Amino acid sequence: MASEFATLALEDGAVFYGRAFGAPVDGYGEVCFNTSMTGYQEILTDPSYAGQMICMTAPQIGNTGVNALDMESRRAWAGGFIVREICPSPSNFRSTASLDSFLKKWGVPGIAGIDTRALTKRLRDFGAKRGVLLRGKVAHDLAAKRARSSPAYVGVDWISKVSTPKAYTWDKPLESGVPGVKPSEFKPANGGNSARLKVVTLDCGVKYNSLRNLVSHGAKVTVVPARTTAAEILAAKPDGVFISNGPGDPNAVPYLVETVRRLIAAKVPLFGICMGHQMLTLALGGRMAKLKFGHRGGNQPVRDESTKKVEITSQNHGFATVKDSFTKDKDVVLSHWGLNDQVVEGLRHKRHALFSVQYHPEASPGPHDANYLFGRFVRMMQTKKPLALK
Repeated sequence: MASEFATLALEDGAVFYGRAFGAPVDGYGEVCFNTSMTGYQEILTDPSYAGQMICMTAPQIGNTGVNALDMESRRAWAGGFIVREICPSPSNFRSTASLDSFLKKWGVPGIAGIDTRALTKRLRDFGAKRGVLLRGKVAHDLAAKRARSSPAYVGVDWISKVSTPKAYTWDKPLESGVPGVKPSEFKPANGGNSARLKVVTLDCGVKYNSLRNLVSHGAKVTVVPARTTAAEILAAKPDGVFISNGPGDPNAVPYLVETVRRLIAAKVPLFGICMGHQMLTLALGGRMAKLKFGHRGGNQPVRDESTKKVEITSQNHGFATVKDSFTKDKDVVLSHWGLNDQVVEGLRHKRHALFSVQYHPEASPGPHDANYLFGRFVRMMQTKKPLALK
């Protein structure tokens, strides 16, 4: 592994010097931190991280290497990777390559050996910042200037950069299956003879595990590009539409909001996660606001207000539904709340068959705390009615 210097600079003038690893290129993006202890390969291959550089708060990263089974999409999307200590010799029976070689393959630069606690505290206190990751030891003033002139993150359509270019079908279930679930038990709501529900997934940056969960819960899944129109989706006569996670500013994709608004009007059952939740918020007339430093990690507590149960969730979002968005619309129920800071983490509708959560139920950090949401989607598709919850 190369031991050359690397420089990380933030737009506010902070500069950190460390050792380079990964791809021998410069990187840029909004610098954010993730509090997960492991799962770095899933994080790097989550399309929601497009346009961002990730700082891991856990001090040792790379110990278990990487493998083909833990890919959450077709490639790594992060603009850069920031760690305290990178393991040069991974040891795990599933490992097929090192993290360093993985980042080289996908063109992602990394920096190790910096004080990630100091960086995390800075982002926590002053908010997420644009930054650059430069090869070599670049002078402080020049590095800070490069960071200030780096491309914007807010206001950019990152979804178009990660969404599939063409539609495809997905038929792979979860390896271990879903406890208590037999896909053959689920009948379609459209009266057909097939034993599987037809779900169209609107790909804003979907993760493979969402698709696996849908298949394991009895769905026949078709994935379509984010710019697919509502008319094209409805022409497939789906039992329901799943609106996936995705990167960037939800206010920068009005075309997607309009598609979701038309799907609501067509009364097709909808389930959104992450960006999908944000699209439903905007389509229903709500507002989205940028969080100071966001929620990113596999240890975020959320309470489901219908059951009062608390689930441990995986999250990756820098925007959130404004709490008073729906004070005049009594049909919208804010269904889930983040217990760390009372951020809105879910919504449902009393008249329309739709619901959403801001977190990632497919990531299974609980490990099965949030899996019930896919079951709710199935029931909603079968009945074509809003969720009957307290």
